Amino acid sequence: MQIHQSAEDYLETILMLTQRMGRVRSIDVVNELGYTKASVSIAMKKLRENGYIAVDGEGNLTLLEPGREIAERIYSRHRLLTHFFVQLGVDEEVAAEDACKAEHILSEQTLEKIREYALLHDAEGSVQKSE
Repeated sequence: MQIHQSAEDYLETILMLTQRMGRVRSIDVVNELGYTKASVSIAMKKLRENGYIAVDGEGNLTLLEPGREIAERIYSRHRLLTHFFVQLGVDEEVAAEDACKAEHILSEQTLEKIREYALLHDAEGSVQKSE
């Protein structure tokens, strides 16, 4: 099943909020993303219907396995790209915003090369700092 960028963003946000807060409700997603309650409500319904999340009786959102896999993949890409952009000298806030856009469109091959480059430069920085 093809999942849209907006759904990936919602799943990633649920993952990040869960890590930060423990329990996540739709209102937390509204506050984090700045979207309307109606938009988030519609998105949560679609994600639930497609088996990506579950919602309990108290309104708590839980990522189901397919949703968790997508969220972790996107969040991993986000962290890698943010780190890489910061290595290049980009301000951290701008780097995070740009990573959010790029995380959805870059190929696995490109991401792997970015990962290799970032790790190499991390190692070089460590050696230079310790000398």
